[in-house]
Amino acid sequence: MSVATGTAVEQLEVFAKTIPTDAPESDGTLEWDSTTIVVVQVHAGGLSGLGYTYTHDAAARLIEDKLAPAVRGVMVERDLSPAWHEMGDLLRNVGRPGMGFMALSAVDIALWDLKARVLGVPLVDLLGGVRDEAAIYGSGGFTSYSLERLAEQLAGWVAQGIPRVKIKIGRSPDDDPERLDAARVAIGDETALFVDANGAFDREDAVAWAERYAREWGVTWFEEPVSSADLAGLRYVRRRAPLDVAAGEYAYVPADFRNLLDAGAVDCLQVDVTRCGGYTGFLHAAALAEQHGLEVSAHCAPQASAHVCCAVPHFRHIEYFHDHVRIERMLFGGALEPDGGALRPDRSRPGHGLVLR
Repeated sequence: MSVATGTAVEQLEVFAKTIPTDAPESDGTLEWDSTTIVVVQVHAGGLSGLGYTYTHDAAARLIEDKLAPAVRGVMVERDLSPAWHEMGDLLRNVGRPGMGFMALSAVDIALWDLKARVLGVPLVDLLGGVRDEAAIYGSGGFTSYSLERLAEQLAGWVAQGIPRVKIKIGRSPDDDPERLDAARVAIGDETALFVDANGAFDREDAVAWAERYAREWGVTWFEEPVSSADLAGLRYVRRRAPLDVAAGEYAYVPADFRNLLDAGAVDCLQVDVTRCGGYTGFLHAAALAEQHGLEVSAHCAPQASAHVCCAVPHFRHIEYFHDHVRIERMLFGGALEPDGGALRPDRSRPGHGLVLR
């Protein structure tokens, strides 16, 4: 398609929607019964780009008040980095880490999607794709689930051809062995089993449990054994645990990722495209991980993550998170379905291919 020089963003729209979970959910440290998604659309030249994040609906007003003025007039065919930095500057007094960067992430995702649609190319190619598919792991296994529900969910992912699954642990550690037994029976011996404590343990307990997880259930991935704010604690567990220690889902600005990596806190760096500054921030974080010789794993938001993960050479997998899978199928047309344990971007469609229902 022919492209007019300098297609400028004309309008930004944003809304928030809170969607109840299909059952009460909990992990090692929190309980919840709904998830809020904040959706952004940017318009230019008769086309629209779509982005989103999962956070409080207050982010919608933040986008309207602080970020929208910086986006209007941006020429989408050009480098989007100046707009990314300007939005970050505008958040200085609001607070960049946390909700500020989650709001920025939604706008950045929408801008990249719009740019790809204006250029008439799939987003994966615009981002510099190096693979055709991105491996996923099924994620859910909430501590609020019955053993029957837990087994049903995990077996369902295996039946879909997903060869790795993750459950939540740590809310009531004495109950976890029974839950892990049920998980291993449900998935068999060949499927990889991951666990996520969401920071529920102290250092010594995390090491003791890590040894049991690996020895008795063949667990290979221990996510946030201690609080992700405890960099020394993560490093302590990582050096002693016989499995991979992961964290990074609560890293927002580049310094957050640099601190994790410089501390030697993780074996694999998690990056959430809806928190880290969108695609621009994801590529920054991935570059930092590469400098430290580590792979990255995408945290949640699988539909927003697939294209950028196919553009990262040192990539491991995407978290195919139960809540976000439900919501993204509900709100967006064009959602990718698992194929052989992976998501494969649709190169026949421009942008990331998602459209608002």
